Amino acid sequence: QVQLVESGGGSVQAGGSLRLSCAASGYTFGRYCMGWFRQAPGKEREGVATISTGGATQRYADSVKGRFTISRDNTNRLYLQMNSLKPEDSAMYYCAAAPIPCSLNVGSESGYKYWGQGTQVTVSS
Repeated sequence: QVQLVESGGGSVQAGGSLRLSCAASGYTFGRYCMGWFRQAPGKEREGVATISTGGATQRYADSVKGRFTISRDNTNRLYLQMNSLKPEDSAMYYCAAAPIPCSLNVGSESGYKYWGQGTQVTVSS
């Protein structure tokens, strides 16, 4: 049974930091690209960051470049380090997995087969 379980969300003041984690199980982690997506109330879900199967390549949405860092390790975990948080970063954050061959296009959800249930991030001004 495939599971993606996010954690690490919470409430923080603007300028603060959070580190999201996503624990993956039930599939071969190393054969999937991974991504973080987010959805704010009343808005469409958008891509935040993606990472290649081995972790060597990352892509970021323009809105988070220089502030967020995506990474993965060999314990089947995906991370999103979020620094200099802004109120507009408030959203439900989801991790997702796309089997190879996979695209790292942050602007597309195409190919993402598995999704987590999300973790809430709230940034106050």
